[in-house]
Amino acid sequence: MATATTTVRGVVPGTKLRVGSLIMAIGGAGFIGYGVLFFFRNFGSFLELGIGRGEVNVSKAQIKHFSPSLYDYISHLHIALSGFIAATGLAVIALAWFGVRRGQFWAWVAAVAVPVLALAVALPAHYPNHLDTLGHLGLIYADTLLFVVGAVVAFLGLRETIYVGEPFDAPEWRAQWRVTP
Repeated sequence: MATATTTVRGVVPGTKLRVGSLIMAIGGAGFIGYGVLFFFRNFGSFLELGIGRGEVNVSKAQIKHFSPSLYDYISHLHIALSGFIAATGLAVIALAWFGVRRGQFWAWVAAVAVPVLALAVALPAHYPNHLDTLGHLGLIYADTLLFVVGAVVAFLGLRETIYVGEPFDAPEWRAQWRVTP
C-alpha cells in the first residue's frame, strides 16, 4: 500500500490549496472594503448601506436635532463596528495567506471561525427589525459566498496534504510519540 506523508514545514501546496487560500484572502479584503465603506458612510449619509426611509423613517439631521448625544452615540458605534469589520478581514487575510496556503489546518479553522462568529452575531438582528434588504446585506452575502467557495476549495487542498495511510504508519507520528512499529 502506497502512503504519502508530509509535515507542515515540507508542504508544497497544491493548486487547490493555493487557489482556495487566495480566494479566502480576497474574501477577507472584501470584509476590509466593507468596513471602510461603513466608516465613510457614517460621515456622509449616516445610515448604513442599503438602509433608507423604508427602514428608518428619520434622517441624519432629524436624529441629530432630536438628540445630539444619541447621534454621537450611533456615530461612535458605526466607527467602532467599521474597525471590527475591517479587523475581521485582516485576520482572514493573514490566516489564509500565511497559514492556510502553507497547509496549516489550524489556520483554516481560525480563518473560517472568525467571520462565522462575526456573522452569527450580526446577521440575526437584521431580520426581526426588517433591516434585511438586499441593498444592505447583499455585499456581505456576496463576499461571504466568495469566502465560502475559497474555504471549501482550500479545505479540499488541505485534505490532499494530510497523511493518507494509517496514522500509526506515519514516521513523523511514530517519532513524535515514540511508538515503535
